[in-house]
Amino acid sequence: MHPLFRDPAYNRYLKRFIPASVIYAGAIVLASMLIPDHAKASPLTIGIALLPGLACTAMIWAMARLLVEMEDEYLRLIEIKKALIATGFALGVAATWGLLELYTDVPKLPVFLMFPIWCFGLAVGQLWLKVRDK
Repeated sequence: MHPLFRDPAYNRYLKRFIPASVIYAGAIVLASMLIPDHAKASPLTIGIALLPGLACTAMIWAMARLLVEMEDEYLRLIEIKKALIATGFALGVAATWGLLELYTDVPKLPVFLMFPIWCFGLAVGQLWLKVRDK
C-alpha cells in the first residue's frame, strides 16, 4: 500500500474532496439543465451558476487542508511539487491560448476550464514525478 493511503490526513482529505467533487459534477449537470444558453442574469440564474463554483472552492479547500494536516514532510513535498507542476501547466495553457486568442481567430477558451486544466496538470505532475523517481 502506498504510504499516502496510510496517512490519516489523506483519509480526511478524501472525505472532503469526494463529496465536493460529486456536488460539483451534479451542480454542473443541474445548471446545464436549468439555465438556457445566454440566459439573462437574475438572482436565480446567478445562484444556480454559483453552485459549481462553490463546490470547486470546497475541492481547493480540501487540497489546502491536506497540505496543512499532512505530518509526513516527504509526502507533503510530493503534493506541493504536483501542485507547482499543475500551476505551471495551467498558467502555460492560459498564457499560450490567450496569445493565440489575441493574435488569431481561434475559439475562446472558457475561463471555467482552468480548474479542470489545473487538475489535469496534477495528474501530469504525479506521472512526471513517478517516472522521474524510478
